[in-house]
Amino acid sequence: NGAAYTRQKGEIQTALQQYGGANVLGITVGNEFILDYITMQGQTDPNGSAGQAAAAMLIPWISDTRSMLSSMGLSNILVGNADAGSYFNNQVLSAVDYGMSNVHPWFANQSIDNAAAWTADFFNTTNVALAQSLPNKPKMFIAETGWPTGTSSYNSNPNDGPSLASVGNLQIFINDFACNATKNGTGYFFFEFSDEPWKVS
Repeated sequence: NGAAYTRQKGEIQTALQQYGGANVLGITVGNEFILDYITMQGQTDPNGSAGQAAAAMLIPWISDTRSMLSSMGLSNILVGNADAGSYFNNQVLSAVDYGMSNVHPWFANQSIDNAAAWTADFFNTTNVALAQSLPNKPKMFIAETGWPTGTSSYNSNPNDGPSLASVGNLQIFINDFACNATKNGTGYFFFEFSDEPWKVS
């Protein structure tokens, strides 16, 4: 119903008025909105009927954010969208300057030996290739990637695939993925920067 967008937009506007936009590179409108919406509709195709309905809600919010920035003299700030790697809607990506993809090898049941290579390959073939096929060619980033050190009580399979959630495997993923991503210029955010104890309950 747009209530969350309106509230968060107001908070961003207040922050920009108070602190300015000199240190702000972009504002991301929506995080896994398409994923959540089409899942609730029992669908899986981000460009299917549910995905198009979600895009019809999301794109006006993206445009509204651009209008807000323009009215504040901050049109230099980019506007983007974030979603799970397999759930980008083409129309939404066509309306933004950048996309932020959540790519988690753990949830894709990858082994730790293959996790970094799978992450890079998935991102390039699924997200970067799609973005490059669109007229606006939005810049793509990995918004979330990482490897867990433990699992919550809600996880029915503690191993969730062929490799354990462990500090040791986290270090392997950091060594394999982060170093190569830095070398090849992939923009990414490591998820998460600290333990999240609230997720165990």
